[in-house]
Amino acid sequence: MTVKELTDTKKYRVVNLGDGQDRNIEKVFCCDLLSIAMGRAPAGCAWVTVMGNMNTLAVASLTDAACVILAEGMELDEAAGKKAKEQGITVLASEKPVFDTALEIYGMVSGEGIG
Repeated sequence: MTVKELTDTKKYRVVNLGDGQDRNIEKVFCCDLLSIAMGRAPAGCAWVTVMGNMNTLAVASLTDAACVILAEGMELDEAAGKKAKEQGITVLASEKPVFDTALEIYGMVSGEGIG
């Protein structure tokens, strides 16, 4: 599944439509502790988190995440919103809990239809 295909499902609100819409989402990754995400988020992942700040975008860029999904109704703060646009990072949002969001995306990415 590509980032564009995930966006096109309309299951998630688009916060910022970044570059790399044709990137394949390889895995789903969940973590809110940025120091752990920095060392463990796999390149090409759909990163599900509740952290909507500038540091999240820095870690997403550093780890080469395919996109960020803010769960539980979280929002990017104003500075992070501007940074997402500047850096071309796709950020989506979900009202669902982190686990439910990640499970739903995993089902689509793996083709197992979970969620």
